[in-house]
Amino acid sequence: MAELHALVLAGGRGSRMGGVDKGLQLLDGRLLVVHVIERLAPQARALSISANRNLDSYAALGHPVLADPPGLEFAGPLAGMLAGLEAIPEDSWLLTAACDCPHLPLDLAERLLAAALPHGLAFAQAAREHPTHALLHTRLRQPLRAHLETAGRAVLGWMRNRPHGVAHFDDEAAFANLNHLTDL
Repeated sequence: MAELHALVLAGGRGSRMGGVDKGLQLLDGRLLVVHVIERLAPQARALSISANRNLDSYAALGHPVLADPPGLEFAGPLAGMLAGLEAIPEDSWLLTAACDCPHLPLDLAERLLAAALPHGLAFAQAAREHPTHALLHTRLRQPLRAHLETAGRAVLGWMRNRPHGVAHFDDEAAFANLNHLTDL
C-alpha cells in the first residue's frame, strides 16, 4: 500500500463567505473542517491542515498546520498543495480536499490512487471536475513549485497540463462545497 498523507485545504481568504475563515464555521454544531477531517483521516496515514490564518484554532484540532510556502502566501489551493507535498516523506502521496466539502466519499483515496498510479496525479470528477479533491505524488514538488513561481494559480489548468488520471464518482452532492454563510 502506498504511503498516503491527507491535507485539508483551509488556507483561503474566505472571500465568497464574507471574509470569514470557512473551515472554522459551524455546520450542524461542529466546525466545517472537522466534518472534512472525519471523512479524510481514516483514508490516510496522517493528516495535516493547510491554513494561513487562525493557526492556533486549527492546531487545537490536534493535527499539524501548514502555512503556504514563503512568497506564496494566499496563492490559492496549489500553494497549500505544495506545502503539503514538501511536508511529507519522499515517495509518498498527498490526498487533498477542500475544507468546505463536508460529505466527501469514504473511498476517495482508494479511487484517486487507482487513477493516479500511472501518472502521479489524479483528481475527482462527478458531474463536473473537482481538482482540489486530488492525489499527488511527491515527485510533483518541483514542477508545482516552478509553476507557482511563474505566477500560475489555476489548479485545474496546472493539472490538465500534466499527465493525470480522473477518478469518476456518481454523486455530485459528495463534492458540494459550502461557499456562502447561507449554505451552512
